[in-house]
Amino acid sequence: MPDNNDIYEERLDEAIQLLQSCQEDHKVESCYVCEHCIGCEVRTKYIRTVYESMSKGETGGFDF
Repeated sequence: MPDNNDIYEERLDEAIQLLQSCQEDHKVESCYVCEHCIGCEVRTKYIRTVYESMSKGETGGFDF
């Protein structure tokens, strides 16, 4: 059975690959210059996955 931390790292790796593929498809180096940035499901999933990876599934949040 994989370590819980490994699951979050795997999900993060997958989200990064998906985001980079999307950026390549749209020929941009950053989501911020993409016309689809606002409301983009790929970017939203990536951000959510980053937070989950940082918290390792613990409840709570990040205060910025």
